[in-house]
Amino acid sequence: MHGEVVVNPVTRANNQGQIEIRLERGKVADCRSSCFFFRGFEIMLQGRDPRDAPYFTERICGICSAAHATAAAFAVEDLAGVRPPENGNILRNILLAADTVQNHVKHFYLFVVPDYAAGPDRPPFAPRYRNDYRLPPEVNARIIRHYFEAADISRVAHEILTVLGGKAPFTHGILAGGATVPPDGAVIMDLGARVQKLKEFVQNKMIPDAHTIAGAYPEYFELGNRPLRLLNFGFLPVDPERKRFHFPGKVVEETGMREVSVASITEELRHAYFREHGEPGQPGTRPTEAQPGKPGAYSWCKAPRYNGKAFEGGPLARLWITGHYRRGISAMDRIIARVLETDILCGLIEKWLDELQRDEPIFTPFEVPGDGEGLGLTGAMRGPLLHYMCVRGGRISRYDIITPSAWNFSPRDAKGEPGPVEEALVGTPIKDPEQPIEVGRIIRSFDPCYACATHLIAGNKRLHQFIV
Repeated sequence: MHGEVVVNPVTRANNQGQIEIRLERGKVADCRSSCFFFRGFEIMLQGRDPRDAPYFTERICGICSAAHATAAAFAVEDLAGVRPPENGNILRNILLAADTVQNHVKHFYLFVVPDYAAGPDRPPFAPRYRNDYRLPPEVNARIIRHYFEAADISRVAHEILTVLGGKAPFTHGILAGGATVPPDGAVIMDLGARVQKLKEFVQNKMIPDAHTIAGAYPEYFELGNRPLRLLNFGFLPVDPERKRFHFPGKVVEETGMREVSVASITEELRHAYFREHGEPGQPGTRPTEAQPGKPGAYSWCKAPRYNGKAFEGGPLARLWITGHYRRGISAMDRIIARVLETDILCGLIEKWLDELQRDEPIFTPFEVPGDGEGLGLTGAMRGPLLHYMCVRGGRISRYDIITPSAWNFSPRDAKGEPGPVEEALVGTPIKDPEQPIEVGRIIRSFDPCYACATHLIAGNKRLHQFIV
């Protein structure tokens, strides 16, 4: 069984990506992970007030907007030498954690579940592949009921952002210097009830559903494997100074676990639709200049590398670092880790609500320097997120963003080394090239969100295979 297959879309909403695979003897021999949207936020930010960055960059993605607001706020605080008060730090943690919870619930039920449980024979469940659904009818029906409940539950998480930030997505609650909505007793009690509802769903339905799927599809603990190379930037600071994090920033390899060195991060552009300016550089050292149609390029994702290697991030990396989950680096391991992290985050939100102090400050006033640099690092829904800004004359002169999707879905680098998703797909056995469901399952275990990576549409690509 030989041939080439293009899988598109790879997400079930807001798709801007595809996977091209080459089959040999029934296995994936080679593949290319492509983003075909160019967003250009780094260019749009030039000339703006640095304080605009948290609100502006939130619009990169509606499913993970609080993460971009957080990274941008950190960058401004680094530039200005300011930190939020204790209450401000806690409130921002609650907002980011709640946004992460709604993402994880949606990812599991909207992206993952339809790969393993057959829904009704109508949209959004149809058209679909017709092979390899194994769950007994009563189990299948129960998980599909939870699929529909998940929409209401994810909205509960978004309501937390709305209460503390005025709206969701794109909350107004996160800004440099702290937060915007002071807590009071009524608000804390209201949010506590919402968190309890989230916890009950995650513990009684989401986690059991994930283990049920894992039990029915055990081979996916072996499929989607790649080398042990995991990366996390500090996620959810314990203290306003960001000296400690609930999920520490670490680099994990077979040789051990180490602290993150920003100096070891470079951005490769050989196979991305961006003009190369000499050798790969560190964040913020090269201008972002689009080059559509660039020879040899196949993605609007840049290719970030750590010490020249491709690293993946996300809940699996974070739980590996904290020791909560270290079974393996496979498709099912990524799914299980994301579900388990959802429960951990609900517990943290509950704890932070108890720690909020009424009538204590939530914001630290500051002045923006006329010139300087700022770096914001945070964990995000899908992995490590970096925002860098350079300010000249009180305005942003250069901005650089390295998203989790760029790490996970990067194209090849100058040496021809593949990105994490490309690594994870090579060697995968495909039973039916007309219905390559194995490819979709592995891709979606990474929680694809190409909006973060790439908005210039090239619609002349002929698709050989279509999957929902």
